[in-house]
Amino acid sequence: MASSDQGSSGAPKPVPGSYGLPVIGAVRDRLDFFYFQGQDKYFESRVERYGSTVVRINVPPGPFMAKDPRVVAVLDAKSFPVLFDMDKVEKKNLFTGTYMPSTSLTGGYRVCSYLDPSEPTHAKVKQMLFNLLLSRKDEVIPTFRSNFSGLLATVESELAKDGKAEFNKLNDATSFDFIGEAYFGVRPSSTELGTGGPTKAAKWLIWQLHPLVTLGLPMILEEPLLHTFHLPPFLVKGDYKALYKYYSTAGKQALDMAEGLGLSREEACHNLLFATTFNSYGGLKVLFPGLLANIANGGEKLHEKLVAEIRGAVAEAGGKVTLGAVEKMELTKSVVWESLRLDPPVKFQYGHAKKDLEIASHDGVFQVKKGEMLFGYQPCATKDPRVFGATAREFVPDRFVGEEGSKLLQYVYWSNGRETESPSVGNKQCPGKNFVVLVGRLFVVELFLRYDTFDANVGTELLGTSVVFTGVTKATSGPGSE
Repeated sequence: MASSDQGSSGAPKPVPGSYGLPVIGAVRDRLDFFYFQGQDKYFESRVERYGSTVVRINVPPGPFMAKDPRVVAVLDAKSFPVLFDMDKVEKKNLFTGTYMPSTSLTGGYRVCSYLDPSEPTHAKVKQMLFNLLLSRKDEVIPTFRSNFSGLLATVESELAKDGKAEFNKLNDATSFDFIGEAYFGVRPSSTELGTGGPTKAAKWLIWQLHPLVTLGLPMILEEPLLHTFHLPPFLVKGDYKALYKYYSTAGKQALDMAEGLGLSREEACHNLLFATTFNSYGGLKVLFPGLLANIANGGEKLHEKLVAEIRGAVAEAGGKVTLGAVEKMELTKSVVWESLRLDPPVKFQYGHAKKDLEIASHDGVFQVKKGEMLFGYQPCATKDPRVFGATAREFVPDRFVGEEGSKLLQYVYWSNGRETESPSVGNKQCPGKNFVVLVGRLFVVELFLRYDTFDANVGTELLGTSVVFTGVTKATSGPGSE
């Protein structure tokens, strides 16, 4: 393994690359990105063409949704962390990149994800989220277990009936309920929202993310519908209103805390809705199917090792799933980090250069002017062979085990920061970073307390991976067996 912090030689040079002709170049690149090449190939081909992992390119959506599609892309593990450095980049209105969804979708407010840490509201909202997570920390494990043991019971009954069980649909409903119950003590499905929460949330998410996705429709339909103009916010107004009502009632304690920090209840509630529905729920919609797919593809040998580690640690803890027991599960932790490395829930990061910068890649130092947009495509950075070696693109379950393995954690960037760093009110790292890693581990624990092994078919869907269970082998020993 070569460390990505080795010095780059030579004098600073201009960033290579091309934006092509105005409008035409950006539209052509958009078609490459969505239809002709696909995301990974789009970036890899530019790196190859210009012989550099720091390169000038256009990023979607381009005309007519984004004023300026031109960016300087940082596409290796060494250059990527410039995007986390608040002394060098500004993050104002850049959460979704070169375009910003209408604030009509967030109650008229610019919510925390769109605020730069230099803006006073950023610290207040982030502190509210930290306080909320801290106040509910003892609820996470029992709430997770009750919700996800219910999901797996449903998987078993569907397998018995149909011989298969679609995980993604079940995960959408369960994750939405789990987050509401874990954060606020109130399951959304037991309120006026009923079982419609995940559908309303998904629709609202699409209204914000449609410029960056493809639904698999013919290009001639998708281009004008999704990638050229914003979908009108009034079409999801009712869905948003129903979600807001749930948060304003269920989140009462969190909103009381927010008032103490100097936020209005209304602004706090829109932020709570966004952080919980977009960041947390949106994240788990992607994380759990990806994690399950990797473990399914890992095969029985991996399942045996996870069974031994998980049941051993739980038995040592007196048959209880505790934070201490989970902390001892090295392979389980590594599996979750490896999934987050290969398939981060958020793949794009952006920042405007606050001043003239020099950005170092493995191979050179590049000059960037103040005000230029920097962009990172995370999978390029976290699959960097100069850091992760010949297996950089493969799922290696024990990659982060042991002393050597833990040195690689600094190159796991899924949370808009290094895995070895912590979120604070002064940075843009995900406030729920530790929560996400914990629930990822709990998911693996729940799976292997209940099953010795399982089989599944893995495919793709709109936001990532789709998984269909085709068989499970119930636990024959340990705390999970009956």
